[in-house]
Amino acid sequence: MNYKPLQNRVIIKRLEEKKQTSSGIIIVDRALEKPDSGTVVAIGPGKLTSAGILIPMTVEEFNIVIFNKGAGSEIKLDGQDYLVMREDDIIGIVEP
Repeated sequence: MNYKPLQNRVIIKRLEEKKQTSSGIIIVDRALEKPDSGTVVAIGPGKLTSAGILIPMTVEEFNIVIFNKGAGSEIKLDGQDYLVMREDDIIGIVEP
């Protein structure tokens, strides 16, 4: 990906929705709830304070993160769906 978000924004690829329950019931697409987690695919340089100090990003590319429901803006890049959001909307990083 050749896109670089500005300031403290990140580009996230949502994790795939579950299409089947553990008991084998298949869920139709319109009933699926979009997950609130994904993989960070690009990050900006960080947040610039009013004093001109750059606060670097906490998240890194390839981190799996959990974010607030409804956070970010949906975009399409190279035919793929992504979310762009501020780092502040990320709740946490999933440790391997």
